[in-house]
Amino acid sequence: MPKKARPAGDGKEEGPVPKQVKVEAACGPSPLNFDSPSGLFESFISPIQTETFFKEFWEQKPLLIQRDDPALATYYQSLFRLSDLESLCSWGIYYGRDVNACRYVHGKKKVFNKDGRVHFLQLRQDFDQKRATIQFHQPQRFKDELWRVQEKLECYFGSLVGSNVYITPAGAQGLPPHYDDVEVFILQLEGEKHWRLYQPTVPLAREYSVEAEDRIGRPTHEFTLKPGDLLYFPRGTIHQADTPEGLAHSTHLTISTYQRSSWGDFLLDTISGLVFDTAKADVALRAGIPRQLLLVESTAVATKLSGFLRMLADRMEGTKELHSPDMKEDFAMNRLPPYYTGDRAELVVPGGELPGLDSTVRLQFRDHVVLTVGPNQDLSDETQGRMVYVYHSLQNRRDTHMMGNETESHGLRFPLSYMDALKQIWNSSAISVKDLKLTTDEEKQNLVLSLWTECLIQVV
Repeated sequence: MPKKARPAGDGKEEGPVPKQVKVEAACGPSPLNFDSPSGLFESFISPIQTETFFKEFWEQKPLLIQRDDPALATYYQSLFRLSDLESLCSWGIYYGRDVNACRYVHGKKKVFNKDGRVHFLQLRQDFDQKRATIQFHQPQRFKDELWRVQEKLECYFGSLVGSNVYITPAGAQGLPPHYDDVEVFILQLEGEKHWRLYQPTVPLAREYSVEAEDRIGRPTHEFTLKPGDLLYFPRGTIHQADTPEGLAHSTHLTISTYQRSSWGDFLLDTISGLVFDTAKADVALRAGIPRQLLLVESTAVATKLSGFLRMLADRMEGTKELHSPDMKEDFAMNRLPPYYTGDRAELVVPGGELPGLDSTVRLQFRDHVVLTVGPNQDLSDETQGRMVYVYHSLQNRRDTHMMGNETESHGLRFPLSYMDALKQIWNSSAISVKDLKLTTDEEKQNLVLSLWTECLIQVV
């Protein structure tokens, strides 16, 4: 499958990708439920019920959950500590890409980043003497428990889930008032942090933006988070936070999701496939545009396009399946791999019995595999218009997750005639290879062997 670049993040890329390092702290049994993605989210927002959360808060208004739970506070503290930075710096992290050091004061943000590699003593000096906030990008690359949490959340939301850690000294603030283009969950890890939230100027914003103090008015919410507390607010919510004077430093974790996951994004992705299919069936869409249309403006064009859109809407009403190949591929190729504690070879090297015609098989890693239909990417073969694509994240790299690196999709493609057989495998707890809806035994064996080689099915 072809490589596809992802837009770079805010931080500039410098130096090699840091080596993997575990910086773990003993915290006892987790208070979160990792049995399933839904179980994880239920425990994540407890005691709020999931149904209540999505009915009353999601994309609507902030939710503050203040918990007096020592076990949860201890667990949160273990996710990332100020003391973790020394070990992380020794493994090779860089300013801009991995870490920012900044402070917001008198209406201005000052950045203390140096060039190149981060040295712990210099970082700690800026933290202590200049009261700089340390922003650590995507700590799930290093912290196993964050990988475990965010991997399950990506399965639950069906959207990428990133994170940043903010460590702020007493009496300081790192960032100016701003809003984000993501749904935000704040976990307070160490110390206390004072928050102020404001009415959105752009509800469900699609872009990040800094807001001037004199434009945002009075806070709609004001409170202080302590270890174990959780805060949620929708994209577009203006916010700022500081560590109160006289207290120890504050560490909080921002977990974010649903960037570019709106109906508008989905429509942009699906409409191209719909136009492609409709043009094959309707000669009107294959007719050429008027001469010089690209050179002059014409009011008649809007009328013509409106008619085409109404035709597409009618066709969409009668379509059983809408395909979003680009969004699905982007999600599969950039998300975290499944969380594992043993040998990574179990994810990428096929094991167990080789499937044959007499075998019964079942799907593995269901939450990490997506099916979609898209155009044939092999331009040398124009006889096949569309193909079935099976994308998965088993071979994704955790150490580059959400870092803006160029990534490569992993998976398989099959003729469109394989779709019914693939759906049988996806929708069954187990199925006999002989029962697959394909014309020949050779096609059935080819399908299951391909999926087995990619570690997506096993013989039962």
